[in-house]
Amino acid sequence: MKWCLALLLCVCLNAADAPRLYFSKSFPGSAPAYVAINLDKTGVGDYREDEHDDNPVRFQLSEPEAGAMFDLAAKLGYFDHPLESSLKVAFMGKKTFRFVDGARRNEVKFNFSEDPAAQALADCFERISESEQLLTNLEVSAKYDHLGVMKALLLLESAYDHKRLLATPQYLPLLDRIAKSETYMHEARVRAAGLADQFRCGAAPCAAIQPK
Repeated sequence: MKWCLALLLCVCLNAADAPRLYFSKSFPGSAPAYVAINLDKTGVGDYREDEHDDNPVRFQLSEPEAGAMFDLAAKLGYFDHPLESSLKVAFMGKKTFRFVDGARRNEVKFNFSEDPAAQALADCFERISESEQLLTNLEVSAKYDHLGVMKALLLLESAYDHKRLLATPQYLPLLDRIAKSETYMHEARVRAAGLADQFRCGAAPCAAIQPK
């Protein structure tokens, strides 16, 4: 019994010490005005729209998706140097990149960067944010607004067609439930089933937009 407890403690400690990426964006007046994302190297992550949220949305990226993001962070020296552009540009939101690996902790803040790797990594995090918002929108519609499910599915399909979705397997339980339930319109059920089939075939990871 003691060795089992010791093993469990060891696993927990190793997980806590695993390399992690953190991204936040504060943009008052936008919707949402704040987002924060934590991601470890295995693809396990959480998403929140309030820095004091103790119950964030959990998600799981595929190995290629997470690996591509950590590769981009490596191109940036794991944020060991400034990224802010000297150009005078409009305010696009205060962004933070952070890398934590054991005692190592690097952090950089910027509004706009000209570095292609920084732009690509920020876009990956933006795609995670969009993906979680679309999932929440579909969940709310499926529960409270059956007539609005079709619109939520169309938004989801558009994002997928424009390669804005990550962690697509997270949608499958809800899409399957909509497809099989006669409480939703036939057209919505057919579209949900079609999207589920596409998602099971896989989506393009962030590697597709890595800079050369």
